[in-house]
Amino acid sequence: MAVRLRGTEDSGLPDGAVLALSLAGLVAGWMLLSWLVGDESVLAGPVAVWSVIVDQIRSGEMTFHTMTTFGRVCAAFFLSMTMGTLLGITLGLMPRVNRWVDPWVIFFLNLPALVVIVLCYLWIGLNEAAAIVAVSINKTAMVAVTIREGVRSMDPKIADMANVYRMGLGMRCRHVWLPQLAPFFSAGVRNGLAVIWKIVLVVEFLGRPDGVGFMIHLYFQLFDIAHVLAYSLVFVAIMLVIEHVLVQPWESRAARWRVRSS
Repeated sequence: MAVRLRGTEDSGLPDGAVLALSLAGLVAGWMLLSWLVGDESVLAGPVAVWSVIVDQIRSGEMTFHTMTTFGRVCAAFFLSMTMGTLLGITLGLMPRVNRWVDPWVIFFLNLPALVVIVLCYLWIGLNEAAAIVAVSINKTAMVAVTIREGVRSMDPKIADMANVYRMGLGMRCRHVWLPQLAPFFSAGVRNGLAVIWKIVLVVEFLGRPDGVGFMIHLYFQLFDIAHVLAYSLVFVAIMLVIEHVLVQPWESRAARWRVRSS
């Protein structure tokens, strides 16, 4: 059975063209909706928002606040991915431990992000540590569940083959575990980036003096729709670039072994 990687479908157009046309359709729909509304104080159009983005970049405001948020996203992402991966592997390999720890995972998985943020601010203070810890706690359980299911789904026959060839720990990680866990890692990374930056905005909205969330809060108070959309869309654009430049190519390379074995 033939298996196709992402981006190899015979659609007649390269992936870049499909992406550009898709985003152009989204912008066209936005322009149409803005025109139908007819009031930029309710829904600013793409031209107005682009003008705000250019002005904010020239002033240096948008660059500063966007990079501040991006730094918090990266710190919380690496912390939650590290803790969640270690926890998920442990729970997947040790059913007895999973039996006792699983209720804790479910508890943190369903604990509202707003509650965690408020508690961290109350316990730790209105500082960077509280912001990053709050976001990491919210995401770690989700990563742990994803990686745990990946460990559970690994083919025992491949592990038996590794035993026959007496592979060392490094060889097992590279050739046995990582290829099978790659789809689950990519799912964790994709969901992690999508969820973490949204939680970071809430953290900044509630208790930080800088960042995209702080600026959205500021312009929300001023009822300035164009600035709210400008700061939101710039960060969404950064996430799109990460998705298409880093995540998807890595996911395709990691899945090549499945194509060869099909």
